[in-house]
Amino acid sequence: MINVDNVSLVLNKYQILDNVSISAKKGEAVGLVGGNGSGKTMLMKCICGFNTMFTGEITVNGKIIGKDVEFAPNTGFIIETPGFVPYMTGYENLQVLAGIEKIIDKNKIREFMEFVGLDPDNKRSVKKYSLGMRQRLGIAQALMENPDILILDEPFNGLDKAMTARMRDVLVEEKKKGKTIILASHNENDINYICDRIYEIDGGKI
Repeated sequence: MINVDNVSLVLNKYQILDNVSISAKKGEAVGLVGGNGSGKTMLMKCICGFNTMFTGEITVNGKIIGKDVEFAPNTGFIIETPGFVPYMTGYENLQVLAGIEKIIDKNKIREFMEFVGLDPDNKRSVKKYSLGMRQRLGIAQALMENPDILILDEPFNGLDKAMTARMRDVLVEEKKKGKTIILASHNENDINYICDRIYEIDGGKI
């Protein structure tokens, strides 16, 4: 489902990624482990198509990123802190995102907000959300359109223990359904619980 082949990336004369090759099969969860500045977040951005200044080749579901498609097809993602329109409510933000592909209706949006413990009728704007609430909204947007692939960068950041445990189980169930997952987490327990294989990245190298 995902194949990264000899990918390198230089930004402002700094080597961010250095000949990186990784893969993830259908129904497999792959972990990315590394410290701050190791390159794991930038690698995920390249896989999603948010940065295409790399050399080498990235293929997602048979499509070459930056050549066949601009962005990774049929992919849900959380990269760094989820970005939303700050003056809109959580529900309004998800409604805008759902309107792009028109795969799901308002009932499905409400279902996924409630699933992550958010009230779709809450009129509070996202700018007034706590970090944990933003993260829950990010998880809802990543899952709500039932994508084949999930690219998740620190998805449990800001969640309490109960919600973290619940989301771990959700990702395991998604994997059982045949979803392909790439997960970055500083928490070794998250990685070990969910992932089938682990890549360690340091200084842009696997």
